[in-house]
This record gives sequence, structure tokens and C-alpha cells, in this order.
Amino acid sequence: MDSSADLILDDRARGVFRVNRRAFTDPEILEKERREVFDKCWLYAGHESELAGPGAFFTRQVGGRPVIVARGADDRIRGFLNTCPHRGNIVCREGHGTARTFTCFYHAWSFNTAGELVGLPGAESYTAAFDRSAMGLRQVPKLENYRGMIFISYDSGICSLPDYLGEAQEYLDYMIDFGGAEVEIAQGAQAYSMKANWKLLVENSIDGYHAMSTHNRYFRQYLPDIGMDAAGWSGPKRIMGIGAALGNGHSMVQAPQRPTPLRGSAKAELEQIRANLVDKFGPDRAHRIADYTRNLFIFPNLILISLWHTVRTFYPVAPDYMEINAWALLPKNDSPELRQKRYENFISFLGPAGFGTPDDVTGLEGCQRGFATQQEFPWSDISRGMGEAAPTTTDELQMRAFWRRWNALMEGRSGPTDCRDRPEQSVAAE
Repeated sequence: MDSSADLILDDRARGVFRVNRRAFTDPEILEKERREVFDKCWLYAGHESELAGPGAFFTRQVGGRPVIVARGADDRIRGFLNTCPHRGNIVCREGHGTARTFTCFYHAWSFNTAGELVGLPGAESYTAAFDRSAMGLRQVPKLENYRGMIFISYDSGICSLPDYLGEAQEYLDYMIDFGGAEVEIAQGAQAYSMKANWKLLVENSIDGYHAMSTHNRYFRQYLPDIGMDAAGWSGPKRIMGIGAALGNGHSMVQAPQRPTPLRGSAKAELEQIRANLVDKFGPDRAHRIADYTRNLFIFPNLILISLWHTVRTFYPVAPDYMEINAWALLPKNDSPELRQKRYENFISFLGPAGFGTPDDVTGLEGCQRGFATQQEFPWSDISRGMGEAAPTTTDELQMRAFWRRWNALMEGRSGPTDCRDRPEQSVAAE
């Protein structure tokens, strides 16, 4: 019996959407996700700014596999499975650096940055049948670079990355162009774990409904304490935005700019950047880039958060355990003073020591513990806003978009997925 069958109740006519909680707890479902979702999608691996010159590399877990991403002597960026063709050991054990070769510590087989086997102790002991050219590092099946963002896929037949991004590409451009200059991954990263199913963090990352209740300390205490007017976040003057399905599981929440510590401490610098955006892109595109905040979700597990210029991925280790990594994506031409203010804004909310992330960890781990009652309470409800022609950030269309694409892939339907509640729904800036 297929353990993933009948997990989604999607009644668009009546406006009811529910997810069976086995989707968060069943080990067989996780194994199927690895095959049908993570093995068949484009997955974010890193940014080209992390590869500053020939020989630069980083290692990372992507889609359950250890990988090396390296810039070769020919300046080409390649991705390799981080396993030795000899006996399978991890070849490169450092997180990042610069190297001319990667040497496996077990038997000292060595490979250059193009993946070729260049060092073989005791080569004379092998027969003429030993094909040295076939014993290099194995490249990942697909690697593409979109404006510095490096994605890999384990499906050699997958569509191009721009086709995969579809409608989300426009909003990804806005996230990259926000500073009016090239962007880079700032030094350092955040790495933490959560005793919860990975799909709970998908929901949480694009969920405006939980913000004021879960993050009460930040919005109703911290912001006023540092002199910020929090009326744009709560109360009768609250600024609402939209929730949008962008096709094939991609989605976002978008709202007009609201007060943040950065907008208070760097007001003059941000106004100059906005003026530069007008000069570079024109007033309409500058408005779309600079005057909105967005959480942009790229299916299946990439989130970009514009308020804190954060790039975040997360992968399941077990049905009730995930590992999360996050980086700050910032303009290269920032002054040291503005860069410091961005850092302070970044860590004030996100990350293990911020106001927001510990709240979210508590919330999602609480959900996972609550799923022990799934025999009595088998369904989670994600119906909010299904009757609305234009759902807001506190509605749940953006989550339903994820679940509809997830369900299609889990059922073996690889073609396009209409993730909207109704045909007339479209994305438009407010």
C-alpha cells in the first residue's frame, strides 16, 4: 500500500484544504520524498561569491548527499559528489577554502579541481585494465548558475533552471537587485537543527498569520523599546500585503515596507540606495524592488527573506528532525558602517540567538510533539483565505501552493501544477 496516498484534502469548491498529519511523521513518506521531490528538483547549493577565484571551494550537504562545489583553474564552477571512487570515503573534509587538489585521507587518492584523478599511490600495482580516466570524482548530473546563485539537480533530464523558476524568477531578481549592485554572501553562516518535520518550516517561512502571536516580544516590545513605531505591524494601522502562488510550488508573501531597526538606523543610506535604483532601473521597477518586503519560497526548500536579506535552506534527517543553514546576501558596495547595521538587523531576529528563530523552533517542535495525537486528530487545516479573490499575507494560499506541488510529485505527476485556489488569481504589486 502506498503510504503517501490520500494525504491531501483539497476541496476548492467548498474552500477546504487539509493535510493528513502522517505527512509529518511517517518514515516511508520521507523516503518517498527523497526520491520524488529532492531527487527531481533544482536545489540551491551556494553562491558564486563563495568561490572567489580558481581553486576556491565549499562543501555542503545538498539533497541528502555530500557535495564539493569548486571553481576550476579554467574558472568553470563544477559540482562533485564528495565521495572517493576508491572506497567511498569523504574526499574533502573542510567546509571551504582554496586548493589545487583534493586528497582523500584514507588512501591518498588525489583529484584536481576539474575532478580528475591526478595522484594514485602505488599506481604500478594496477593492471592495464585499470581505467584511470574513469576514476575521477563524479560530477552532479546538473549544475546551473542564475545570477550568482548556484543550483544543482540529481535529475539529468530536469528542465532548465529559468524554466523551473518560472514566475518566481521576477521576484528573485528583485531580491538580488535590492542594493543596486552585485551581491555576495557575507562571511559566516548560521547552522542549527530542529526536532520537527521539514515541511513545517516551509509553512512557517511563508506564514504571516503567526507573526504577531508567536513573535509578540519582537513586534510589540523590542521595536517600541528601541524607538520604532510598530503601528505598521499591528493594530488598526497594520499594513497588509498579499500571499501569492507563483506556479509549480513556488510562492511568496509580499507587503509594503514596514518599520525595522535597519530602516531606523540607516535611513539616509537606504534613501540614497533607492535613488540609485531609480537611476538604474526607472521609477516603476525601483518601486517594486525597494518599497516591498517579501518572503520568497522556491520549491522545495529555499527561502529568501528580504527584511533580513537572508537565504535559508533546510533538509530532513528524519521525519521529526531537520538541519537548517542560513546566509546573509548583501551588496558588495556597502560602506562598512551600513554593512555593520545590516548585520545587526540580521541577527536581531533570525538565527539561533535572534528574537524570531527561537520562537519558531518552539512553535514547530510543539507541532511535532502534538502529532502524537494523530490517531485522534489526523488532519491539519490550511484553509484560511480560500474564499478570497486576493488572499493576504495572513491567509494560506502560499502554503497550499507548496502542498499542491508536493502532492503532485508524490503522486508521480511531473508536469505543470496549477497551485492557485481559483483560475483568476494572479500576482500584482499593490
